[in-house]
Amino acid sequence: MDNDTAGSGRERLVVIGGDAAGMSAASQARRLKDPGALEIVAFERGRFSSYSACGIPYWVGGDVPERDALVARTPEEHRARGIDLRTGTEVTEIDVARRRVRARDVDSGAESWTAYDKLVIATGARPVRPELPGMDAAGVHGVQTLDDGQALLDSLARTDGRRAVVVGAGYIGVEMAEALLKRGYEVTVVNRGGEPMATLDPDMGRLVHEAMTGLGITMVNDAEVSGLLTHEDGRVSAVVTEGARYPADVVVLGIGVRPQTSLAAAAGLPLGAHGGLLTDLAMRVRGHEDIWAGGDCVEVLDLVSGQERHIALGTHANKHGQVIGSNVGGDYATFPGVVGTAVSKVCDLEIARTGLREKDARRVGLRYETVTVESTNSAGYYPDAALMTVKMIAERRTGRLLGVQIVGREGAAKRVDVAAVALTARMTVEQMTALDLGYAPPFSPVWDPVLVAARKAAAKVRGS
Repeated sequence: MDNDTAGSGRERLVVIGGDAAGMSAASQARRLKDPGALEIVAFERGRFSSYSACGIPYWVGGDVPERDALVARTPEEHRARGIDLRTGTEVTEIDVARRRVRARDVDSGAESWTAYDKLVIATGARPVRPELPGMDAAGVHGVQTLDDGQALLDSLARTDGRRAVVVGAGYIGVEMAEALLKRGYEVTVVNRGGEPMATLDPDMGRLVHEAMTGLGITMVNDAEVSGLLTHEDGRVSAVVTEGARYPADVVVLGIGVRPQTSLAAAAGLPLGAHGGLLTDLAMRVRGHEDIWAGGDCVEVLDLVSGQERHIALGTHANKHGQVIGSNVGGDYATFPGVVGTAVSKVCDLEIARTGLREKDARRVGLRYETVTVESTNSAGYYPDAALMTVKMIAERRTGRLLGVQIVGREGAAKRVDVAAVALTARMTVEQMTALDLGYAPPFSPVWDPVLVAARKAAAKVRGS
């Protein structure tokens, strides 16, 4: 086993993880410090770097024509910019005391140690894969990396049948259901919750359920998967719940993800209640001066509830990387937290949320009022005006905005950005009613749906 030691009078930054957070950090640090002052070594166990994992369902569904369209910067491009990116290399151990990491070549199995002066952990998240019979069968796929997406497409090409079962109905589950539907599959979604999209309140999730059913997707709610059946050749044949069996030629797991922090845990680094690494505002791992972490492997501060959360989103990961790279490179930056904004779609149905759900507010001890309004995405008389439903949650007595959920057609999802800004500014719903939003009949009614909800919420708060 070789020992690679830092030296030559320059610092060495080691990055674990070659996607959004890791390579954003490496690239920003390189912009601030040239190779003569800072050596950068990055390890990535897969073949790809700096790609959009969020785009994988659209690549699988055919909206994105080719895999390489999702790659923002190739390993070769990173190397040309002075970053020693080693793909196909998995870090297997972090030795904090001796300031080094052990890495293994995925193909040859050869191992070596690499010393660091500064370390960035950007190991991402892993798809939840329950330990149930048949979960490792051929034709069962998690979708987290480009390699995962390629494996799924290869599997679809080898499959003669046209029956797909998606296990889970969160963001990945509903997006993969759409992708498989577009590929001509008969799609069944098996969901342990009462409604799809547990990131929404159940009344809003019901709207998603109805839309998915209308598209021809079979929704099975309140169903716990107990195992998978296989053919004699070992390929999956069905998904089994307590009361039913759903034939499947391919199975996609959309149950969610967990922080990939086994390396960090083994090294004794601090983890939060959700299993993610804990960092300070500069994204430095708490208690460790020269170790930073970012992306899907960390927990972040929820600015509305004041508690730590795990949210796996590329937007956060890229911001984390910019903050880390700035601090490693001698500049200064912080990441203050999030309000929990996310958008998605199923065919033409747009889904958005930001802030707290009702159960989130109850869990942290907030008392609240809710309103739900129906409006349209454009003036009612404008051609093709479509309905949208907006739910707003406000704190009782103070009227502080706590959360917004939106389900509708074109133009619905991005309206949540107005609410995200209001949450960040700690605005009340009364203050929101005076926001000077853009108006023209093709884009909005005279009173934008978000402002209609704010007016009703303000009136309800005054009444309480």
